[in-house]
Amino acid sequence: MNREMDMAEVSDGKLYGLDDMVKADCAGCEGCHACCTGMGTSVVLDPFDAYRMTAGTGKTFEALLAGPLELNVVDGIILPNLKMAGEEACSFLDQNGRCRIHAYRPGICRLFPLGRIYEDGGFKYFLQVYECAKETRAKVKVKKWIDMPEPKRYDEFVCTWHYFLKDLERVIGKDTSGQAAKTVSLYLIKQFYLIPYNKEEEFYLQFEERMAGAKRALAGFLAM
Repeated sequence: MNREMDMAEVSDGKLYGLDDMVKADCAGCEGCHACCTGMGTSVVLDPFDAYRMTAGTGKTFEALLAGPLELNVVDGIILPNLKMAGEEACSFLDQNGRCRIHAYRPGICRLFPLGRIYEDGGFKYFLQVYECAKETRAKVKVKKWIDMPEPKRYDEFVCTWHYFLKDLERVIGKDTSGQAAKTVSLYLIKQFYLIPYNKEEEFYLQFEERMAGAKRALAGFLAM
């Protein structure tokens, strides 16, 4: 999701890598779920989120779309996001405000209050200093906070997916008919979300195969 921001206003002025320490740990805020409310459609899911969520819930992606997930346009492309319910609270919160999918929550949820800034084909993490109400957060290593298996490989996946979407957004922006956006969106949803992943096989290898297939299928668009 493209966001216009002044980094000097929203961050502590530093950029972080996986092995850096950052004041992000809000441990001790029992019962607080402020970061799980009022998010609108901003918690967009990538293919790895979909893979983990379907495996964790035991539900198909179609079934999740009929409940706690929905589809929305993100920078010209239709992608899935967490649906808010009730008083703008995440659909996965229980009656006590606790996350029912914490072990396999989406990457954006794992990041908070960190964000990513993309440049030169990669990205760095930054701390969103005003997004969390807790003022005395403890320092924690970035990769421990995000808590993803194989963190370096995960970051590589994040980059691949992000810059692939950027290439497609560039193409869609040139097409005034709207046909490119429709074709690309329908293909992406099917290729990376609706077709089930094999839970017994490594995700990244399956993703790489699907990405190779997507680049072949969309070669005509990417060449525009």
